Amino acid sequence: MKTGGQLIVEALEANGTDRIFCVPGESYLAVLDALHDSSIRTIVCRQEGGAAMMADCQGRLTGKPGICFVTRGPGATNASAGIHIAMQDSVPLILFIGQVASHAKEREAFQEVDYKRFFGDIAKWVVEIDDASRIPEFVTRAFAVATSGRPGPVVISLPEDMLTSEVQAPEALPHKPVETYPGGAELDALEMLLNGAKLPFVILGGTRWNEEAVARMRTISETWSLPVGCSFRRQMLFDHLHANYAGDVGIGINPKLAAQVKAADVVLLIGGRMGEMPSSDYTLLKSPYPDQALVHVHADAGELGRVYRPTLAINASPAAFVEAFAKRKPAGTPSWTAETAKAHSAYLEWSTPPQTGPGDVQMGPIMNYLEQELPHDAIFANGAGNYATWVHRFHRFRRFGTQAAPTSGSMGYGTPAAVAAKALYPDRTVIAFAGDGCFLMNGQEFATAVQYDLPIVVIVVNNGIYGTIRMHQEREYPGRVVATDLRNPDFASLARAYGGHGETVEKTADFAPAFERARASGKPAIVEIRLDPEAITPTRTMTQIRDKA
Repeated sequence: MKTGGQLIVEALEANGTDRIFCVPGESYLAVLDALHDSSIRTIVCRQEGGAAMMADCQGRLTGKPGICFVTRGPGATNASAGIHIAMQDSVPLILFIGQVASHAKEREAFQEVDYKRFFGDIAKWVVEIDDASRIPEFVTRAFAVATSGRPGPVVISLPEDMLTSEVQAPEALPHKPVETYPGGAELDALEMLLNGAKLPFVILGGTRWNEEAVARMRTISETWSLPVGCSFRRQMLFDHLHANYAGDVGIGINPKLAAQVKAADVVLLIGGRMGEMPSSDYTLLKSPYPDQALVHVHADAGELGRVYRPTLAINASPAAFVEAFAKRKPAGTPSWTAETAKAHSAYLEWSTPPQTGPGDVQMGPIMNYLEQELPHDAIFANGAGNYATWVHRFHRFRRFGTQAAPTSGSMGYGTPAAVAAKALYPDRTVIAFAGDGCFLMNGQEFATAVQYDLPIVVIVVNNGIYGTIRMHQEREYPGRVVATDLRNPDFASLARAYGGHGETVEKTADFAPAFERARASGKPAIVEIRLDPEAITPTRTMTQIRDKA
């Protein structure tokens, strides 16, 4: 006889869980008690949104479900921010929620929420376990649902009395990932399309990639001399200094790259959904009927034809597809080789940061310094805001597993994601980029980094405003500023108050020594860059945006 709490932990162990992220609650004390005797590492966080984002980062970097536990009501609603990220980003995650006791349900009991209704549109599957003997069944199924087809978040509600009940239950067996492979006829059709193409283009996106698959894709690009772009915030899928890399198909796309995608006669989209942001509001590829011949490769059949009607739909995971297609060779020397080289040259020009700008701190030289100093396996995490442009446009990703950033554009992601990444890879350099507004949405998770001795470096780009909103505000309603000014703490002092290391950068030349001191401290660190709000984009000032409006 075992309690429901014990069965939950045993099912997690059977499915290979090595750590969980949580904010504790009395609603699932039986699980916490079972974790006491488990080999699973428990990382306690400071807010449920941060905990869910940590679980998202774990799933994002490993391909295995990140695990998060929260309590009922406000705990669950706080965690919903991370669930929305995982859903839009196709990241495997399982959220366990302590629920009110069974006898109190449907009475609007203390902190009661109907989770099937609340999470129904932002989770892949939502279930409540009423019978503890079915825990092995439901937990293993949750792992399968979270990782199969298009990965995503699963939410499991755990009534408090169910967790303390003692039952006999079968031993939990691990889930086995299911791959979907392309058929020979589909590969033949793709080979024919490419052999007849004049200007093909490849876009990599989505999840279910791994290091081996990324290496195979690189070989395919070389064999066929294909220009390759990465979808929004999926840049770690291709080496940016490879001769075939054409750039980031995302927000603020290089105009030359946008023109190339539009001019392509065959677009091979592997793994991605090509949503609103990477498609430039459905203009690079017109929906539902693209001007280009579209070959869409996706692990979930439900995504094929959902937004775009492809010329050729291939229901396969990215890893399985590139393994199969790597065996195919072009009929002759591709005619577009010069265009591929031209695309890479355009990328190199586009990704070279400007060295000047308004104010005493210029981000261009700072990005140059980071490019020279950081190892190729350094992990970059960030949330959302204009500051992120400096990472996405000017950092040249070299390796798989080095990027954690939400395609959903959620603020507050960078710091908790960096904590999770450092816990996962303690020997690697982990950098979080955040704006001042972005950092303070989940900046309390810096305390989690201190508690677990995870020496991340958080670069806070502080311009005293909600920069992206101010930019749009000045463009649409010039001179009518409201609700976008921020009065911030001294972030370096805040870091020290938490028990970390803090630095303040007020001149460009200050950054390099400040960053080196932060790394050498051996502590979680915040390096605050005080950026002039006029430096709102790499190429345009706030005044220029206002005047043009």
